[in-house]
Amino acid sequence: MQNPYQTLEKNEVMALGNSLREIKTQLVKQPSQTGIRRVWYQGEEPYFDIIFELEEEEITWFEFTLRGKSASWDRRKKVWQTGMTNELQMHDVSFYAASKTIETDKLIDVEFLAVVKSILQTRSQEPIFAQVLQLLPVLPAEG
Repeated sequence: MQNPYQTLEKNEVMALGNSLREIKTQLVKQPSQTGIRRVWYQGEEPYFDIIFELEEEEITWFEFTLRGKSASWDRRKKVWQTGMTNELQMHDVSFYAASKTIETDKLIDVEFLAVVKSILQTRSQEPIFAQVLQLLPVLPAEG
């Protein structure tokens, strides 16, 4: 199966980044811990969203999903993970947005992380996106 991310053109990356809109916080379930808040961005394309969890404006957790793939980072683990979501599978549960599950890849998908980085870079002027870009690992193609 061909990797769908190898064919992303620069204009498509720009369109994906530009399509991201912050969802009103009252629609996002907030953590029960005080001082922690979630910020959710959703793109125009189905199954494209980004969730940040912040403590005192510092990212503590991050998840990026696009076209059935996921990339996430957790401050406690300080490691990136990639995986597949169930969003593109057709069964009754998948029609309920909150039912998304993620199966972690055995090896990190560096090609997908490169796509994540390129989309995030389209919004690098915004502090939250600049902050998550600093958390991304150096990818093989970058040396």
